Amino acid sequence: MKLVDITKFVLLMGVIIWFLARGTDRLGYNWQWYRVLQYFFYLKEDGYVAGPLIMGLMVTFKITGVSLLLSFSFGLIAALFRLSNSFMARALARGYIELIRNTPLLVQLFFIYFVLGPVLDIDRFTAAVLALSLFEGAYASEIFRAGIVSISKGQWEAAFSLGLGRYLTYRHIILPQAIRWILPPLTGQAISLIKDSALVSTIAIYDLTMRGQAIVAETFLTFEIWFTIAVVYLLITSFLSLMVNFMGNRLKLNH
Repeated sequence: MKLVDITKFVLLMGVIIWFLARGTDRLGYNWQWYRVLQYFFYLKEDGYVAGPLIMGLMVTFKITGVSLLLSFSFGLIAALFRLSNSFMARALARGYIELIRNTPLLVQLFFIYFVLGPVLDIDRFTAAVLALSLFEGAYASEIFRAGIVSISKGQWEAAFSLGLGRYLTYRHIILPQAIRWILPPLTGQAISLIKDSALVSTIAIYDLTMRGQAIVAETFLTFEIWFTIAVVYLLITSFLSLMVNFMGNRLKLNH
């Protein structure tokens, strides 16, 4: 990074901090940052234990991890259906993608939890995972499809000439080659999933966002808690972004 870029970044941060300080000063807000740390860890007789923000972060990781696996599975199945010779499979995949991408995630979450939940007897955690997986899977399917169609027809013809069926061709020829193109955008989709997971707090799942709401309601540390939660999300997504860049550079070098 060049010195001029660092200078611009420092100046930008200075302007933002100045606006925040001036705004809160006019509101007469009393900053109490020293109280925030106890919501990450606090001391008991047997040592330090995780506070509500850490516990909420673990729930966020759990929801994100399960949803990530399911969304990639939904995405791959939908992509294969769209590339299938079956009209019914293509219609199902097209309907799923259009329905999910053209309706808000919050509406889908409420529909699964309040409508399908009582009918199918699923709890709020399952409803949250299902809503996130279906939503992100629709976008992941386009990434999978783009990666698959980027493989040249010669690879298909070579596999068929060797007597491989469609399943074995996907498994041994097409997908191993396509993965290098789709891995970076899929990681970007994972970043979106982490941010979208904050919506599960609307159905009272005690993830990081919901824990923050509860702390603010008890302590009125509005700015301190929400800024802290924003920084936590920023650190997680920034780490994943660095991984995306690293993988992108590695794949370029290996190509």
